Amino acid sequence: MKVLLIGSGGREHALAWKLAQSPRLTQLFAAPGNPGIADVATLIEIDVENHEAVLSFCLSAGIDFVVVGPEAPLVAGLADMLRAENILVFGPSQAAAQLEGSKGFTKDICARYGIPTGAYRRFTEAAPAIAYIHEQGAPIVIKADGLAAGKGVTVAMTIEEAVAAAEDCFSGAFGAAGAEVVVEAFLDGEEASFFCLCDGTHALPLGSAQDHKRVGDGDTGPNTGGMGAYSPAPVMSAEMVDRTMREIIEPTLAGMAESGHPFEGVLFAGLMITEKGPELIEYNVRFGDPECQVLMMRLKSDLLPLLLASATGGLAELEAEWRDETALTVVMASKGYPAAYDKGTPIAALPAEEADMKVFHAGTALKDGALVATGGRVLNVTAIGDTVEAARDAAYAAVDKVSWDNGFCRRDIGWRAIGRTA
Repeated sequence: MKVLLIGSGGREHALAWKLAQSPRLTQLFAAPGNPGIADVATLIEIDVENHEAVLSFCLSAGIDFVVVGPEAPLVAGLADMLRAENILVFGPSQAAAQLEGSKGFTKDICARYGIPTGAYRRFTEAAPAIAYIHEQGAPIVIKADGLAAGKGVTVAMTIEEAVAAAEDCFSGAFGAAGAEVVVEAFLDGEEASFFCLCDGTHALPLGSAQDHKRVGDGDTGPNTGGMGAYSPAPVMSAEMVDRTMREIIEPTLAGMAESGHPFEGVLFAGLMITEKGPELIEYNVRFGDPECQVLMMRLKSDLLPLLLASATGGLAELEAEWRDETALTVVMASKGYPAAYDKGTPIAALPAEEADMKVFHAGTALKDGALVATGGRVLNVTAIGDTVEAARDAAYAAVDKVSWDNGFCRRDIGWRAIGRTA
């Protein structure tokens, strides 16, 4: 098969690396890709926001299957345009992608189908939202309804912080994404990421991971897109996985189908494991980043047939085989991230890859033949070990071989899982 992968980050590098191993693959293209992806795919210089350009390339190159990495093209309807031309796509329709594109849409689905989640209200004006915040008290969660590149959520520990977050949204800090705001109850517990492939009617559990959102050690400082992750998440026991499938994933799939928006693609449930059990924080309609990197390191099965089954039906007949060990990734970011940071800083050297260690490129480019950092999150140094500690030690040993003066990372990725065994 000729496959086109859409995206340019660490998630897409991990998907490209895994797809390239498939015996069913004839040729892998990536648009726009990055220098790491270039090792396993042919890079295509097209603007992925220009859906007509993507379609034109697919038709001219004879692309059989398109794998969409990031959420924005899905929310904008890329999958619909490609399907209309009989091109197979991994990723949901624009209507189904509302599960990520609109926080309010997801909360309404939860309310309609009895899916456990925090109590909430939706607002289109600041005054009633602020009155509701005062009525509910803190801690409380403020969310811009639309896509805000992971930056539209505030877990406010004081009423003042919550009011400021709501005012930010309505004043245009997140553009159109903040025109509507969801105010919801704070959930107390341990967070986990849970992934399922879906074909509209059936869900195949993929695995769990735990992300580290805050920029500093000990979960301090501002939220980021994710500073590291490991898989599997110990908090997701077999019983918790079963409950998540039964109480959250399966009702969602049934509800989306009943609503006329059957969900095909990967469903990424951000969960809070509370005293009551699993509760949904939010849905994403693509693989997590950096969670995808650790999932791909652990996946033993051929990825391509799994993604194809999601696009064509037939997931019920498939199973995914996994390595039992832990995979852990450390994100190396540009100094200053998630605030302002310098772009174009040189990365002088990367560690030599090993069988169980891989550096995924997330925000890099080649400038005059030299590797430079172009993003906030730049490298995902990923390793596998028999235990979380072993995976952590291997990942940080590789981090220490990266020669990049402007880079930094958290030094405590995996601390929750390690604390469980201490």
